[in-house]
Amino acid sequence: NVNVTFDDRLLRSDEKQEIFTLKQNIIQFITSTTWDEAYSDLGIILHIQIIFESSQTKGNVKTYNCQSLFSNGGDLRYFDKQVQFYYNSGTSLFFDPVLFEPLPGFLAYYSYIILAGEIDTYEYNGGNNAYETAREIAQRGTASDYKKGWGNRISIIDDINRNIGLRKARLAFYIGQDLYNNGDIKGSISELKLMLEGLEQSYIDVGRDHNTQYFLKIRSNTITSMMSNLNRKDMLIDMQGLDPDRLDIYLDALDLISE
Repeated sequence: NVNVTFDDRLLRSDEKQEIFTLKQNIIQFITSTTWDEAYSDLGIILHIQIIFESSQTKGNVKTYNCQSLFSNGGDLRYFDKQVQFYYNSGTSLFFDPVLFEPLPGFLAYYSYIILAGEIDTYEYNGGNNAYETAREIAQRGTASDYKKGWGNRISIIDDINRNIGLRKARLAFYIGQDLYNNGDIKGSISELKLMLEGLEQSYIDVGRDHNTQYFLKIRSNTITSMMSNLNRKDMLIDMQGLDPDRLDIYLDALDLISE
């Protein structure tokens, strides 16, 4: 499922007309491409927002400069300020792993990153192949005539790979949540412990990483609810140290357990 929104207020009316078919083309491109045969049934909802800032024409080619936001509607979100691509309304989008084109490459890059983050919640480092494919796209982007933003996209992959603690924590959270929902108390406590270890490793390895912070922002209420219902004061105290931005949530939960 793909949800695409445009903000084209800064474009002229003729330019808005030129990108009229683009939204449907993006949806068609993402839904018709097989990204990973082993994980084709995950039911990911991909949210894409593109903010058009300006355009320039060279010869017959019109290039658009944009910002974008890709999200799974959950704890994966990537904001990009340096998007540049050309688009001809008469052509359909096609991803060629060898021949680099800015628009399909950009869409494929973020599709693979979101897919990798989703696969990571099913098996340890399961997203490695998808991350590596995204990295290869970014490397081809840096060597192309449309290199704007692609160096930064290599850095995004490097940051994800360095933050192995978050990848461990996310996997443990999702497994723990499933076990908790199925009434497996012992199993869910064991996974929550692994999640805490992963969060701690994340801070040791990379400090206050924005991906870890976003995961905690989105999942802190669920984490707190599970720990409270499991009567795990020790874990809530650990969360205070690991997630000081949401200290009040954990303090309130501790107060309720103590009453």
